[in-house]
Amino acid sequence: MIEEGRALFLQIAESIEDQIVDGSLAEESQAPSTNELAAFYRINPATAAKGVSMLVEKGVLYKRRGIGMFVAPGSRDRVLETRRGVFSDRYLEPLLAEARRLGLGPDDLVALIRERADRTESAPAERSAP
Repeated sequence: MIEEGRALFLQIAESIEDQIVDGSLAEESQAPSTNELAAFYRINPATAAKGVSMLVEKGVLYKRRGIGMFVAPGSRDRVLETRRGVFSDRYLEPLLAEARRLGLGPDDLVALIRERADRTESAPAERSAP
């Protein structure tokens, strides 16, 4: 999971958010401790704590004194809303700018996306080596 060139604490926070989005960490469930994260990723516990603290500041996690960190109610929706905004800024804005340069309108873009999605869905699944 560790990517070179990206801050580890950001990757830890994103990994926890991924688990919240995919449902493997449900709202009100206990999140992994900083020591568990540090051991799993073989990183300094302070680095893991920084990622967890970032999620606490965003209201994604909260602390139950003496018990640990838990997923806050509404966290999944909050994370999805934030990620949709990032997705729009990172991918849609450049896409729309290039579409304008190419003279493509919204209907053209929708048709291209559907065509690509259909090809992707009908492509045979890749097999991984044993």
